[in-house]
Amino acid sequence: MMVVAASLRMSSAFVPSAKTIGRRFMTRVAASDSEFDNFSAKTCFMFPGQGAQFVGMCSDVVKDVPAAKALFDEASEILGYDLLQVCTEGPKEKLDSTVVSQPAIFVASMAAVEKLRQESGEEALEEATCAMGLSLGEYSALCFAGALSFADGVKITKARGEAMQAASDAVDTGMVSVIGLDSEQVKELCGAASKKSGAQVQIANYLCKGNYAVSGESSACDAVAELAKPDFGARMTVKLAVAGAFHTEFMAPAVSSLEEVLDEVEIKKPRIPVISNVDAKPHSDPETIKKLLATQVTSPVLWEKTMESILSKDFGKAYELGPGKVTAGILKRFSKTAECTNVDV
Repeated sequence: MMVVAASLRMSSAFVPSAKTIGRRFMTRVAASDSEFDNFSAKTCFMFPGQGAQFVGMCSDVVKDVPAAKALFDEASEILGYDLLQVCTEGPKEKLDSTVVSQPAIFVASMAAVEKLRQESGEEALEEATCAMGLSLGEYSALCFAGALSFADGVKITKARGEAMQAASDAVDTGMVSVIGLDSEQVKELCGAASKKSGAQVQIANYLCKGNYAVSGESSACDAVAELAKPDFGARMTVKLAVAGAFHTEFMAPAVSSLEEVLDEVEIKKPRIPVISNVDAKPHSDPETIKKLLATQVTSPVLWEKTMESILSKDFGKAYELGPGKVTAGILKRFSKTAECTNVDV
């Protein structure tokens, strides 16, 4: 039994007629994708992305919340290995690998949903008016919103992790977090680093003012670290423990593999708006959502714009569900008074 999928009901997705063509078809698709344009951010559910994992996570929630343990059991059957054991016991190198950390964070985030359900009741989940996830976390948000079944979420994050790892292995690339500069300064820094190294690097994660992650060839990332503080006045740089240059064209080889698995699963219209990382907008058309998920691996994450959007949409409070407190911390950078509850695992 799919615990999450069974408990989160949603309305029917828009399915265009096979005979519908031309302008009429485009009009219907456009209309179907605009249902959430005027969404409310009164209660936001936020889900973390890759990097939030840590050895020992979920050790308590699976003991206290039977539904959370059931999710790990189901995920382990799909993955072919004991995911819970890796989450709770490590080793760290295995949990941090892209192929394991992606399904691990997805399952841990959905376990947090079950924790909130058990502690606060179904009413707490029904209170959500929109959802969003940081990169990988978008799959958790879609699952919570009923657009994606739990089992399919495990399959996709497994395939996504494998495809992104393969793309990373093809070229020597990496990511660096730049702290203390605005986005225009970081763009200039990337330009200078590219010129110095003769290699490519660009902004991959627009998190918030003063915190941007850049992706590119390793020599260019090294140049970013060398130039950031003395030449551009950055406070610091941090090399990120990721496999490669996520959210850039270096991940292009992963797109076709991800598209194949997305074609095999069903995406339904979310029961609540889920904000895309690609354009910082919610979408109601399942086919559009699929296309954006495939595009997401090569496109910068527009989290900064997402935070600005929800704070302008009757924002009331937020929940962060899953390991770590990254998204809650970013929200506080935008509004120190923003109410946010961590449902950690």
